[in-house]
Amino acid sequence: MASHDHKIEKTNAARLLDKAGVAYDLVPYEVDPENLAADHVAEQLGEPIAQVFKTLVLRGDRTGLIVCVVAGDAEVNLKKAAKASGNKKVEMLPLKELLPNTGYIRGGCTAIGMKKRYPTFISEEARDFDRIYVSAGQRGLQLHLDPLDLARMADARFVDIADFPSRTDRS
Repeated sequence: MASHDHKIEKTNAARLLDKAGVAYDLVPYEVDPENLAADHVAEQLGEPIAQVFKTLVLRGDRTGLIVCVVAGDAEVNLKKAAKASGNKKVEMLPLKELLPNTGYIRGGCTAIGMKKRYPTFISEEARDFDRIYVSAGQRGLQLHLDPLDLARMADARFVDIADFPSRTDRS
């Protein structure tokens, strides 16, 4: 891959952060279309997976779509997400419905600047960090920002919604 020295194009999410006066960094990384997983992104960034968060969209049986932001090495606990969002049950949104509902594609989905404002929940572990990484709204670009700013911009709440199957240090 050739390296590019041109200015990084700001995403809609970045423009919204600018407008709100929120401090953040736009951090590019090399995209592997075969591997959009958070661990690959963390590796590319040279950052711990626990600090690289992924944005998942789910559908609740009562509320419709909800957004969950969890650490890269976590899975959304569907029962906890349902409870937090006032649903009896939630399930992952089928991939083909992601773009029409959010304006974002898999690997480039962020809680900031979706087509509509959906109830958004950030895994409480995000508060363990001064800054976290989340998608900037396109593949190959991450936002590095304070999780409290992310919560404010996405009108999100911090809740216990994550399971960490690969972490042994958690109870």
